[in-house]
Amino acid sequence: MTDPVLELTEDAFLGGQLRLKQLKSGHRAGHDAVLLAAATAARAGDRVADLGAGVGAAGLAVARRVTSVDLVLVEMDAALAGLARVNAEANAIQAEVIVLDVEADATAFAAAGLKPDSVDAVLMNPPFNDPARHRASPDVARGTAHMATATTLLKWIHAARRILKSRGVLTLIWRADGIAEVLSALDHGFGSLQVLPVHGDARGPANRILVRATKGGRAPTQIHPALMLNDEQGVPNERMQEVLSGKGSLPLANP
Repeated sequence: MTDPVLELTEDAFLGGQLRLKQLKSGHRAGHDAVLLAAATAARAGDRVADLGAGVGAAGLAVARRVTSVDLVLVEMDAALAGLARVNAEANAIQAEVIVLDVEADATAFAAAGLKPDSVDAVLMNPPFNDPARHRASPDVARGTAHMATATTLLKWIHAARRILKSRGVLTLIWRADGIAEVLSALDHGFGSLQVLPVHGDARGPANRILVRATKGGRAPTQIHPALMLNDEQGVPNERMQEVLSGKGSLPLANP
């Protein structure tokens, strides 16, 4: 029996600075990945791990903005990990791709080359839909990518905390109505939190939050002015269009 042929699309990100092959159906990278990358604090020479990387969109976008990072893309789905390798090579970005479940134990992480206290920056877009309030997609891969369990966030943050160096930075994106879950999950081992609410438009509540947390940080929590993807008339925000086209970063990425 032969493997089914995957139907792919090739899509432009960062105003065409990044071109990615991804599955035509199932989980597809979009604005969330670009916003996460634009919020990630990283410097040249940093070891940066993208947990649950999918086809590599967020991690590769960080590497496109910050030159000479040591990028590691971690993805449990072998097909998506294969596309991440293809995308890194096609965009001339050096990246190590590891097929690994983010919820695996420390031994599995170490065997894959991600030892405790070895990474400068982690970014992640964990599955965040509450299955009690969202109907799961009939596409199994898409459902796995989007649906959280009661322990998903805690386990992903634990994995990030384990591999980060002291004072290393975690950046994540989550649904806005789950902010209490995020703050609770970060309460052990992280501090110096910065929260950036993201609104689809100026007329509605935030639907995403971007959060930066420092391992061992002690500074007070900061809440940044909200980002509006569109104005009250539904017109795309000019500043945000610059960020989405790869011409700038978000405040959480500042040193």
